[in-house]
Amino acid sequence: MKKQENKNITTFDELLDTKYGPRGTELREEWEQEFEVFRFGVLLEEARKKLGMTQEELAEKCGTNKSYISRIENNASDIRLSTLLKIIHQGLGGHLKLTLQP
Repeated sequence: MKKQENKNITTFDELLDTKYGPRGTELREEWEQEFEVFRFGVLLEEARKKLGMTQEELAEKCGTNKSYISRIENNASDIRLSTLLKIIHQGLGGHLKLTLQP
């Protein structure tokens, strides 16, 4: 059986291109950066919950407060690298892996 190609399907990248422009344009790069911040907040929340910790418990372990953890998880706060490392190492007992894609 031959697989038919559906020409009416739009990829997510095509939708982003239409709404924000192609990668490299200012508006698209802003969107990409905001998405990465959002994604980090989700990853932090998932890791915290996997360990059975509340925001308050995580905050106490890494020397910050519950509202700061909440703001990070809800994409409402910039985070310093030193604070990020404290949250990951001291608070979650984890390690940070970064990738760079120039």
